[in-house]
Amino acid sequence: MQQTPKNLDKKRADEKLLVSEMIALYCRKQHDTPKGTLCPECRQLHDYALARIEKCPFMETKTFCSACKVHCYKPEMREKIRAVMRWAGPRMLPVHPVLSIRHVAVTLKSKREAKKANG
Repeated sequence: MQQTPKNLDKKRADEKLLVSEMIALYCRKQHDTPKGTLCPECRQLHDYALARIEKCPFMETKTFCSACKVHCYKPEMREKIRAVMRWAGPRMLPVHPVLSIRHVAVTLKSKREAKKANG
């Protein structure tokens, strides 16, 4: 069995944390669930997203799922996670400033690199 580098494990853990926090914020504000709990629909999306991140073969080279060339989410789940990200993304800064700033920095860096690579 192949060992995964520690930095890859950290990257995977960071992405899981970001997705978990965004889904939690969305569920708390949109479905009025108490902090620390998720409604059944959001729990299903959360578990699905974490399973996709855990099995991602491109984790070493990609930034976030939205920037990936291969979309491994089922269409229904992809729409659900998009809705969560669209709603929670702008609202994350006051709740989780460090996660938010790190996410923006990584996204901007990857966009610059993609622009350089494409000419």
